[in-house]
Amino acid sequence: MLALLLLSGIAVSTAFEGGNIGKVEPVSPTHLRCAVQGQSDQDHRNRQANWYYFKLTGLRREPVTIDLVNLAGEYNYRAPAYSVTKDTRPVYSYDDLHWAHFDDSQVSWDDKEPHLTLRFTPNGDTLWIAHTPPYTNRSLAVLLTQFRGSPYLERQVAGRSVEGRPIPLLTITNPRVPIPKKRVIWLMFRQHAWETGSSWACDGAIRFLLSGDARARAIRDRVIFKIFPLADPDGVAGGGVRFNKNGFDLNRNWDAIDPRTTPEIAAEHKAILDWLDAGHRVDLFLSLHNTETGEYLEAPAAYRALAERLFGLLKETTTFNPTMPLRTAAETTTPGKPGRMDVAQGLFHDRRLAAMLMEQMVDFNAKLGRCPEVADRLQFGAGLARALAAAVTPE
Repeated sequence: MLALLLLSGIAVSTAFEGGNIGKVEPVSPTHLRCAVQGQSDQDHRNRQANWYYFKLTGLRREPVTIDLVNLAGEYNYRAPAYSVTKDTRPVYSYDDLHWAHFDDSQVSWDDKEPHLTLRFTPNGDTLWIAHTPPYTNRSLAVLLTQFRGSPYLERQVAGRSVEGRPIPLLTITNPRVPIPKKRVIWLMFRQHAWETGSSWACDGAIRFLLSGDARARAIRDRVIFKIFPLADPDGVAGGGVRFNKNGFDLNRNWDAIDPRTTPEIAAEHKAILDWLDAGHRVDLFLSLHNTETGEYLEAPAAYRALAERLFGLLKETTTFNPTMPLRTAAETTTPGKPGRMDVAQGLFHDRRLAAMLMEQMVDFNAKLGRCPEVADRLQFGAGLARALAAAVTPE
């Protein structure tokens, strides 16, 4: 964790859960160059530089300039790839709880040495800055504490991460209605630690499904939701980006599962197969992700009709803003290279499940007319739960 008092008198710190920034260099007393640390995989490839979360203290009410540098990366072995771009709008907070995006007038981009510059005048002496609004293991714990004792929530530990953290598995349903009378939906969030928007959507889904809303009560009577809310607890805790502590992408390697290197995948995979092998059904599996500018749903060709129904429901009833038509899933993300199936591809390959993947953008969303905020993600999560239930229980 970084805790650095610069000559300018501004202190830069990441000494909190999820905090991350690389080398910090003062240009002047009010101008800092902050390198985005990024993360590479087990082969020292596919560097992703799209998570930063740091605190500034010792600020005065005078203009401050922050350059976010060291942004070049690689995606699926193709370089250069930039996650932070001219369209990226970081978020800030004065209390580490309530977040807002920097507006266009406060952000600029330099193509010569690709970097993003923030210029602002703080309203307090302490400010947090992040790529997207953070959501940590503690955030989930606080949420679940609010529903402690709910008869509709069952908490389990599916396994342990590389560093020994529990991998939570939640079940939400009305236990008084027999399992065979209900449809079953599995959801997975936060396979990639930086994708905090998916966690906020998960939070919204859980809040709705456990609420007293009449629609939620009806859904609990006819659907079982099995939810992995934080698939990479180590990455979430340590401010990771895309890979677990052994350097493996937790949304790849679903065709080459190794309990030693990817215990998270092994535990999640086992929980799903144990459910199936116990004679239970899975009507739909969905893994939710974030990208900077793309928003789409991807599904196996064998489940095109179900996917089209879900796609239509999401588009009509939620803030889902597809940037492309419904996509047909390929067999793998990287043909000819083992260990590159994502979770949906792997589950379809293994058990022919209706396994789908969704990406949601974090940059400007034309349907919203702005970058998505926390409230938008929470609202979407509730809408997602309703759309999924409607998709698998057509009237």
